[in-house]
Amino acid sequence: MADLSQEEWEEQLANDDNAFVLDVRTEEEVEEGYIPNATNIDIYLGEEFVEELEKLDKSKNYYVYCRSGNRSRQACAILNSLGFNNAYNLEGGFMNWEGDVAE
Repeated sequence: MADLSQEEWEEQLANDDNAFVLDVRTEEEVEEGYIPNATNIDIYLGEEFVEELEKLDKSKNYYVYCRSGNRSRQACAILNSLGFNNAYNLEGGFMNWEGDVAE
C-alpha cells in the first residue's frame, strides 16, 4: 500500500492502463459526487465488503479513496491482506479532491 498525494494519485492514475478506482464511502456520500469511473463498495458493509473485494481482479492497480483518507487507508490494508499487491490510498480523500467530479 502507498499513500499518495492528490497530485501523485491523479498523475499515476492518468498514466495507468490497468487502473481500478475504488470508492469505499457510503451511498449517501457518493450521492454528493464521486471521481469519474469509480466503483463504490462501502467499507462499512463489513464482511460483505470483504466478499465484494474478493471478487475483484488481483492483477489490477487499485486507487482507493474515501471522504478523508482514513477508511481508504484501511481498505488498502484489507486489499493487501487479501493478496492485492497494488493499492494506492488518496491522502486527504475526496473532500480535498480538486479533479473532475461526477454527480
